[in-house]
Amino acid sequence: MNWKLRSAWLAAAIALVVMGTACGSTTSGGTASKGNITVAGFKFSEGSVLAELYGQALQHAGYTVKFNLNLGTREVVSPAIKTGQVDLYIGYAATDLEFYNSGAGEATGFAQDTANKLNVHLNPLGLEALTPSPAQDQNAFAVTKATAQKYNLKTLSDLAAVSNQLVMGAGPECQTRPFCLPGLQRVYGIKFKSFKTLDTDGPLTRAALAKGDIQVGLVFSSDGDLNAKGLVVLQDDKHLEAADNVVPIMRQAAATDEVKTLLNNIDAKLTTADLVTMNSQVSIQHQDPDAVAVAYLQQHNYFS
Repeated sequence: MNWKLRSAWLAAAIALVVMGTACGSTTSGGTASKGNITVAGFKFSEGSVLAELYGQALQHAGYTVKFNLNLGTREVVSPAIKTGQVDLYIGYAATDLEFYNSGAGEATGFAQDTANKLNVHLNPLGLEALTPSPAQDQNAFAVTKATAQKYNLKTLSDLAAVSNQLVMGAGPECQTRPFCLPGLQRVYGIKFKSFKTLDTDGPLTRAALAKGDIQVGLVFSSDGDLNAKGLVVLQDDKHLEAADNVVPIMRQAAATDEVKTLLNNIDAKLTTADLVTMNSQVSIQHQDPDAVAVAYLQQHNYFS
């Protein structure tokens, strides 16, 4: 089970991915390597950004890094890390927990709690989830800046007080998924004036928000176009959504204290706003993920 509603289309890529054809390159930060680390990336642009971000930091610290970007979905990446074909991938706490526990429903809205439960399943496999980042890529609910200002909306709790005046739009599955309409009603008491069946975080939802046909739409919290579209994500202050915080997942054999300290340092500073910015640079400005990652690391003094 994958908590994010977009998981269905990702699964369709499984049959198209062949391990031997994955794009990879090997680089080192110096003449004397501290060791070899292969970093895998999921088959979407944010996966490449995150793989480059953590991999470039390791490279600068003196490790020889092979990048295996666009490797595929978890159904491809997980066997690769279990067998040692890759050493590290950047996952998401709740989605990875529910993948490794076969959809047992253990994920919560709290990142460290979810990561701890994830490690219960990873450790017997010789794997380890490091410290989860504040950065999240998960289901979120957005309004336009004008709507946020009109109703003084910052959180989903704020939305509850005016929801009966507003129209919600999303994909049809939102009406039955526990982390969409039913969850909003159960956790926050939110009841909308009406619901429009559109798409899941797609162009129909964006257009309806822009036209005012809906006032609330389902998005993903790290979408690169949120700022460009003038959308405001409302804070999930009661933790309805399972915590899909960014978290590095490593083979224990490669997870030395130095490596873990370096990667955890990146985790601690990475924010959802950072993800939105980097995703925008790749998806809208068409910059290369490796250049975007290097610029972020330089800006935040990781290369000093």
